[in-house]
Amino acid sequence: MELHLSTWRSGSSRPDWMAAAVSGLAAGAVLMVLELFWAASMGGDGPWRLPHMVAALVLGADWLETAAAQGYAFHAGVVAAALLVHYALGMLFGLALGALVSWWRLDSLLGRMEALGAAFGVLLYVVNFHGLAHGFPWFLDLRGGATLMAHLVFGICAALLYWKLARRRSDA
Repeated sequence: MELHLSTWRSGSSRPDWMAAAVSGLAAGAVLMVLELFWAASMGGDGPWRLPHMVAALVLGADWLETAAAQGYAFHAGVVAAALLVHYALGMLFGLALGALVSWWRLDSLLGRMEALGAAFGVLLYVVNFHGLAHGFPWFLDLRGGATLMAHLVFGICAALLYWKLARRRSDA
């Protein structure tokens, strides 16, 4: 019983930072591909709208208005900026997830990692699209079930990849 309860205590377990970063990068790539296919299949403004919106985080809201007026055409610079932002955020979120997993020592069971990943994905969605989106209002339009599901996939992918890649350390 003591061994089982000790897996839920917070404590001195250290994250595997490399596994966390790689997990966030890979889960970010999965998310990005899903978003691109979703945007391409749903019509609307086409597949390049979301990369323009992500790139606007570094290029600015005024730039996004110009891009919208021009129909969100493909631009290599926009895609490069969006990739950099997307991967940097994915890595940051992967590191945060790795820290949470280690702090609460939740990496002992696959089911716990799936649940943590799902909760983490929902938390990211709420923070990004109901909190930070007020500072970046062009993301308010992305609120909804599809974006929530994409963030669930991100969280679960990042958690499962971390579970698979992280080096287990003995606390003894």
